[in-house]
Amino acid sequence: MREFQSLLQAFLIDYLPKRRGFSPHTIAAYRDSFVLLLTWMDTCCHVTADKIIMADLDVDHIRRFTDWLQHERGCAESTTNARIAAIRSFAKFVQSEAPEHIEICRRLLTTPIVKVPEPAEIEYLSVEGVQFIVAAAAEDIRDLAIVSLLYDSGARVSEVCGVTIGDLVFSRPHTVRVMGKGRKARVIPLSTEVGDILGRYVTAERAEAESTEALFINRSHNRLGRAGIAYMLQKSVTAAHRAHPTAVPPRVHPHIMRHSKAMHLLDAGVNLVYIRDFLGHRSVTTTEIYARASTAAKRRAIEAGEANIVPTSPYGKEQRADLVDWLRDLL
Repeated sequence: MREFQSLLQAFLIDYLPKRRGFSPHTIAAYRDSFVLLLTWMDTCCHVTADKIIMADLDVDHIRRFTDWLQHERGCAESTTNARIAAIRSFAKFVQSEAPEHIEICRRLLTTPIVKVPEPAEIEYLSVEGVQFIVAAAAEDIRDLAIVSLLYDSGARVSEVCGVTIGDLVFSRPHTVRVMGKGRKARVIPLSTEVGDILGRYVTAERAEAESTEALFINRSHNRLGRAGIAYMLQKSVTAAHRAHPTAVPPRVHPHIMRHSKAMHLLDAGVNLVYIRDFLGHRSVTTTEIYARASTAAKRRAIEAGEANIVPTSPYGKEQRADLVDWLRDLL
């Protein structure tokens, strides 16, 4: 009978990367979920990793584990649900690999997710705020390239980290190819101005690099990671906030640039379906959060509705006066 340790190893090393083709980021997230589970089992249940068996993964243990995540570690509901999703995915795998554990897995698959509160209002910057941040980054060509690409592409920070020099098209129309969630590639159009900035950056900083090399690197000549890009962005944000405190908040994380681009596209009248494809969302339902948050989009919808519901009166001024007199006589 295959037990937990053997099954978990096969799940992380063979099933996720080879059979499902999951990205390294996704596999790392699944791995971290089980690292936390093993930590909890050791500290709270006094069962070390080498002693855990499948029967230990009962619903009561998983419920106590999720309570620990929220109350002891302070994890958000969405993070806790991501850990539950990893355990459910493992249960589905075990069902087919080790049918002798099928009843345990069936119960694991019934583990309820944590209720998530209504999402907070989307954080985004005004067009003017983005312009101030870009202007603050202009002193360093690499900072300028990073900030400009983050906003203009609307890409996730992990997608920007993964861009290689060969993913850029420097001739017009400028584009960048990114690898999104689920290892799905998409090509994003870039403005002429941002395309030129990236061209200047590559010429100045990466002229000798191969096309397969990372676009952005650190001082050790390794691919720049999420923390590095967030640091570069925050430098420009701090400078912009100092000069324009009402337009630029003191702190901005990279995802706010993505939100800002989506909101600006929506406010410019771009169809939600095109914004979905631009951002790489799987469903337009995800993209609808921007429509709910956009005041300009709401105003256009209301004005369009008023035009249909309250049409222009067919009566002229004299006709309206005659109609009023007729109604008075009638009454």
